[in-house]
This record gives sequence, structure tokens and C-alpha cells, in this order.
Amino acid sequence: MDILYWILISVSFLIAFVGLVYPIIPSVLFVAIGFILYGLFYGFASYSVVFWFVQGFLTIALFLADYLANLVGVKKYGGTKAGVWGSTIGLLVGPFIIPIVGIVIGPFVGAVLAELIFKRRSLKEAFMVGIGSLIGFFSGVLTKGLIQLFMVGYFLYAVLK
Repeated sequence: MDILYWILISVSFLIAFVGLVYPIIPSVLFVAIGFILYGLFYGFASYSVVFWFVQGFLTIALFLADYLANLVGVKKYGGTKAGVWGSTIGLLVGPFIIPIVGIVIGPFVGAVLAELIFKRRSLKEAFMVGIGSLIGFFSGVLTKGLIQLFMVGYFLYAVLK
């Protein structure tokens, strides 16, 4: 049964990492499911107060990294709140319109369209905001990936020591 338990825990962590590039999957939820599955299968005694504090802090860091990366990317290239919202909407809608490639095209098109429609920016300015949204998206994925790796690594340290 141990093998089955660890497969289930590992699959929940893998799904969390897929959620980094497919934002409809709530990564944080699947990391937490991995922790909970371990607790249900083996007991929660391995989790100290420090463990939960660190994981809670890292969960907050995940949410902040996602928001701030997009915000900084768009703002650095002259975007407004409309560009941030457009990029976010594009990130969520893009993969459904154009599977796989939509994850990259969606935020770009969303930011460009929002700047063109709501802020009446020139095509060149809106295009630069779109580039900023892509930079924000990729830097957010990288940052969140590192945070999730640390979360899973700390989990493994806590339960396997």
C-alpha cells in the first residue's frame, strides 16, 4: 500500500506543477492535497507547527508572486490596470480558445486589447504592454515553480527525516 500512497501523493504534486503553466488548475490546492494525503495515510505527527507556518508563508508567497509578476511586467512596459486585467483574463481564457499555445498568446492578446480598447493606446504602446505581460507570466511561472519546489522539498524533509 505504501507504493500506492506515495503514487497518489506524488501525482497531486505533479498536478500542482502542471498548474504553473495551466492556470485553471489550482496549484496550491494540489500541493495541500499532497500534504493532507500523507497525513491521512501516515498520520499528521510529522507536521510541526513550524512546518505549517513555513508552508502557510510559502502559500502566501505563491499568491503574491503570481499577482506581482504580472503587475510588474505590465507596469514596467507602460501598462495600466486595464492591461493587468486584460492579461489576467487572457491567461484564463486563452488556453480554452487555443489549447496549449493559448497560455502564451492569451495574456499577450488580453493586455494588448485592453490597452487599445480601454485606454486608447497606440498599437506600438499596447504591443509593448503585451510583451510586458509575457515577461510577467514567465517570471511568475519561474518564481512559483521555485516556491513550489521548496514547499515539496520541505515536505519531504519533514516526513522522511
